[in-house]
Amino acid sequence: MTGSRRPAGSSGRPRPAAHQKPTAVKPRGAKGSSTAPTTPPHARRYRRSWQLPVGRSSLRIRAFMVVMALLVAVCVGRAFQLQAIDAQAFAAEASSKMQSTRELPATRGTITDRNGVVLAATEPAMRITVDPDMVASNGADKRYPMNDKKQLDAKAAPGAVARILAKHLGGQPTDYLKVLQKKKKDSKEYSRYEIVAKQVPASVWSEIQADMRKGIDADGKRPLYGLFAASDPMRTYPNGRLASNVLGFVNAEGKGVAGLEGVLEDDLDGEPGQSIYDSSRYGRIPLGTNVLTPPIDGVSYETTLDSDLQWLSEQALADGMATSGAKTGIAIVLNVKNGQILALANGPSFDPSELAGVDAGDLGNRAVTDAYEPGSVQKVLTIAALADAGLVTGDTEVVVPPQIASGGGFVRDAFSHGTINLTTRGIIAQSSNIGTIDLARRMPKDKLSQYLKDFGLGSKPNSGLPGETSGSVPGGDMADYTRDQISFGQGLSVSAVQMSAAVASVVNGGVYHQPTILKSATRADGTPVELPQPVERRVVSEKASAVTLDVMEAVIAQMGNGKRTIPGYRTAGKSGTSQRFDPKCKCYNGYTASFVGVAPAEDPQLLVYVVLDQPKNGNLGSQLALPVVNNILQAALPRYNVLPSTTPAPERPLTFD
Repeated sequence: MTGSRRPAGSSGRPRPAAHQKPTAVKPRGAKGSSTAPTTPPHARRYRRSWQLPVGRSSLRIRAFMVVMALLVAVCVGRAFQLQAIDAQAFAAEASSKMQSTRELPATRGTITDRNGVVLAATEPAMRITVDPDMVASNGADKRYPMNDKKQLDAKAAPGAVARILAKHLGGQPTDYLKVLQKKKKDSKEYSRYEIVAKQVPASVWSEIQADMRKGIDADGKRPLYGLFAASDPMRTYPNGRLASNVLGFVNAEGKGVAGLEGVLEDDLDGEPGQSIYDSSRYGRIPLGTNVLTPPIDGVSYETTLDSDLQWLSEQALADGMATSGAKTGIAIVLNVKNGQILALANGPSFDPSELAGVDAGDLGNRAVTDAYEPGSVQKVLTIAALADAGLVTGDTEVVVPPQIASGGGFVRDAFSHGTINLTTRGIIAQSSNIGTIDLARRMPKDKLSQYLKDFGLGSKPNSGLPGETSGSVPGGDMADYTRDQISFGQGLSVSAVQMSAAVASVVNGGVYHQPTILKSATRADGTPVELPQPVERRVVSEKASAVTLDVMEAVIAQMGNGKRTIPGYRTAGKSGTSQRFDPKCKCYNGYTASFVGVAPAEDPQLLVYVVLDQPKNGNLGSQLALPVVNNILQAALPRYNVLPSTTPAPERPLTFD
């Protein structure tokens, strides 16, 4: 056998043709087939089983590429949204999470008297807080329970801090251990913020800081940490009880809740500012954003009060209450020329800085809140109305019987008498209810009612003090019996401030001046705040005012000299003794004794009105309230440079034959 030698390792089978383009193969027996198949049968028979058609692999690649393209599109779109569309919103949100806001409290406005004496002011103070976790990290043995004596005896941080607090704030160290070791609610971890004390003077906080720096051993080698302080201004009243019922007080949050502090709260309080700054868990970030909105301090007010005269009035009232045994008392000093309240005393009073144990009824201002029947002081207004209408003069003669029929019964005077002949002066000097009724019946009821309303009765005086009562005045359709009653001070109700302003209007020439307690107001930047102008109106003529003043001077003149007059000055006035209506039993129970006095009688400058409620040692205003009035006037007249009278009081007839 001839032929070439086969290479080693090759099979005896013929090698399939490579890289030949397959050609269509016609089936066997097909007509027109003239050529044999180009792909050997054995090549078709031995194709590898793992090989796939090219078409399937290409489909998977395309699907993968589409998915990847979608993912890339989503990522690009989201990135575009974050950095372009919502960039500012997300930046703001991120910034807000890095920022802290701290409120900057405004300084509350001051309240002074007419001479600039501070009555209420705000002083710097601190609110001391503690981070119990930080205190514990100073070296406390956490195995000891709260308030354990070992914490105090051992040189542990909570005990050391507790001793420092007790030293400067008062109390015992054990009083502070509980808050120094406070745990989080339902947790064994220490709290991070607790309040230790409020409104601590800044000087005391400085002393606490100094001892904290000295540390556990007081040598500065082991300083203590964990106490912090923030501004917590403290309202102070330098003069204690002085004018407390006028000033009112603030609550624990420093908000006014009574008196001028309450009614002027919005203006006194000011507007807080704020500081917004970048911060981290370690505190403020240096050179970070800091947006500062400064606070607007509160408005300061100057009152019409004279603090020296206020003190004198309070002392005189307290003496009068002690002498009379009165349950409560009021003393008002009024400038009759302009209605300014120079002093307004209440008894009992209170210290605005020490409210614990104070009776709630003593926290208000009875001079404006309490309504009562004025009694015979009201006769002054009745005479002024009659004189203005031309119905009476000081010399009008009245035959006064022992009693007068009224409302199906009889009215009698407080003193027993037969038929007596009295002039108008005599009727008021002797405080005859019968004579006053006789005169009042000469005026139509509706006209008398209107006069009383013109004097300011039956409506709030709008003095600037909170809680004012309107009192009550019967209308023009009142019964005849009611007209008789109100002529001598029963059947109507007034406040002490109302009555003071009403009497002032009939002795100053006939002009009503709205009583006021505020003199001026100033913003923190020094600009003035416009206050409402007090109401002024003429209520009676000058002639009627002179008649009324003449009648009131006769009241004092007929009393004679002694303690009921003021040496060197002519005075005029009227006493009042009225039954006290008790709303609890809806009946009369006890008395109210009062007296109104003005001086000098020839040209009144000052008015003093004193009211003593439920006195135990008598009930006559001329005996109980008049001495208080004179004590105040005697001090006030020279203080306001009112010269003594140069002429004696004229002698006027009180009776006739």
